[in-house]
Amino acid sequence: MKYLIDNFDEILGFTRTHLVLALVPLLVGLVIAIPIGALVHRVPWLRRLTVTAAGIAYTIPSLALFVILPPLLGISTIDPLNVIIALTIYSVALLVVAVPAALDSVPAAVLDASDAIGFGRLRRTLTVDFPLALPVFIANLRVVAVTNISMVTVGALIGVGGLGKLFTQGYQRDYPDEIVAGIIVVLVLALVIDRALYLLGRLCTPWLRDGTRASLRQQLRTAIDPAKGGAA
Repeated sequence: MKYLIDNFDEILGFTRTHLVLALVPLLVGLVIAIPIGALVHRVPWLRRLTVTAAGIAYTIPSLALFVILPPLLGISTIDPLNVIIALTIYSVALLVVAVPAALDSVPAAVLDASDAIGFGRLRRTLTVDFPLALPVFIANLRVVAVTNISMVTVGALIGVGGLGKLFTQGYQRDYPDEIVAGIIVVLVLALVIDRALYLLGRLCTPWLRDGTRASLRQQLRTAIDPAKGGAA
């Protein structure tokens, strides 16, 4: 703890860099994975192909990817963009599988009811499917966010900033206190982001705040018209 207090400003700077390197790939991954996941959801062969491709992408070691990408993209190995692109690949690989899985959680009766009252495919996806899939999707998103925060530390091995520098500097100086400080800050950062996403999920799913699953009729009302959804 003494190291944390004595070097607070430096660690705060590392933390800011770490957050950027972890959260930017998450946001870009969401933009890419959500439409792809929605498109492949009801196409079994395409979904299987996507899951396979995502699995292959995620098995590539992060350090190897950090080394492979720069020559292919024409950027420097120590460019932060290198880490951002690599983590975006991992984020997409996880999220493109999470989106269809979340959509699978929407009750069939709700989907049938929305079709019966004349919802088109796009309207149903935006106002019924995605809102009701949020609890499962947020759970997966929390895993991806925490994974990114952990993986950013590997970037320190190629000279990219972040809290991983506390590990490499501590090892080079044979200074365990610095390594322990890095572990503590990364852990706290992961817990804070995880909690923030949990609260975001609660905020976006008011019909589940009482801790019970709403009835199918209530879920459909909430998805179609939030104002009516609050009525008994």
